[in-house]
Amino acid sequence: MALKNPINMGNINQLELQNVREIVGAHQNMVTKYDFYSNQCQDQQLKQLFKQSGQDAQTTVTSFINSLK
Repeated sequence: MALKNPINMGNINQLELQNVREIVGAHQNMVTKYDFYSNQCQDQQLKQLFKQSGQDAQTTVTSFINSLK
């Protein structure tokens, strides 16, 4: 997922900055939890589902951060 327009950090207010932090933090938290869940699973299909979900969340974090300028 890539943002269509980069976010110009010089043009956002404090509330918007807080929202950016919360979005990135929430997705980083998802990465950690999905990785933990994946490591706890015995079922291979469920394990793979958690692994893929963690990778997707990491991709979102990376894309979001790369869109900031």
